Amino acid sequence: MSKVTVVGAGNVGATCANVLTINEVANEVVMLDVKEGVAEGKAMDINQTAQLLGFDTKLTGVTNDYAATAGSDVVVITSGLPRKPGMTREELIGVNAGIVKSVAESILKYSPKAILLIVSNPMDTMTYLALKATGLPKNRVFGMGGALDSSRFKYNLSHALGANANEVEGLVIGGHGDTTMIPLIRYASYKGLAVSKLLPTDKQEEIVKATMVGGATLTSLLGTSAWYAPGAAAAFVAESIIRDQKKLIPSCVYLDGEYGQKDICIGVPAVIGKNGVEKIVEFDLNADEKALFEKSAAAVRNMNDVLGEMKLV
Repeated sequence: MSKVTVVGAGNVGATCANVLTINEVANEVVMLDVKEGVAEGKAMDINQTAQLLGFDTKLTGVTNDYAATAGSDVVVITSGLPRKPGMTREELIGVNAGIVKSVAESILKYSPKAILLIVSNPMDTMTYLALKATGLPKNRVFGMGGALDSSRFKYNLSHALGANANEVEGLVIGGHGDTTMIPLIRYASYKGLAVSKLLPTDKQEEIVKATMVGGATLTSLLGTSAWYAPGAAAAFVAESIIRDQKKLIPSCVYLDGEYGQKDICIGVPAVIGKNGVEKIVEFDLNADEKALFEKSAAAVRNMNDVLGEMKLV
């Protein structure tokens, strides 16, 4: 028997729960939210598709009832506020840090062996906070960012190549932000052929830029943050854990010397299986890529410093 809890029944959390449920990733999925009736209502709506889609996963929605999450193998934390006009990053971090810390502590009270997957923003900093606040081993707390960014990268690559997105490979490392992510175009490939051999340099640069502003592009079109791909990406990572698929997924993980960095949570390729982060895979970065990664790490550390200033870590 396997169980996944999704904390936060907003667009991303509900989409994640929906994908987990209809794909029967776990025997049981629990969706929890602080707003009365929201998780229950969305769970009911999803459950009413069971006969239409033919799934048997048990999905339950609850309002702040952490006892219902007991025995979870994986907990996806999506809760937190989006940044509002006029809100400083310190204010956003302060609010969401309190939420994420409280959620993590409440979850572990009922599921002490759970693996925590952080989606809340700013994700790299919230992952670092969750790891430090809980004192869990580094393999059991990591962030979902690279899976989403890499999926957007593959989408852009497939469109440029006129190819099936499932036959394109591409990885994004670095921080989960418009200016900090690093699409590794040099390693991108289509059926074993290097993309660098298939597309001109200007087109490659266009793909990289489009990937980096992927979230902002959708926000400008939708008037709010995207949710289908982020929710599906979180479910994709959770599935690799539950089914012990050992997929290589760029994830926000704690580094202790890998890629020349220490005491930081940032996106790098990692093997994700039943134990969470089972291995960090070090790609051979060239000088330009190393410089970009160091710049990205510096930006993430700058955000993390706010946690220290607020005495949260």
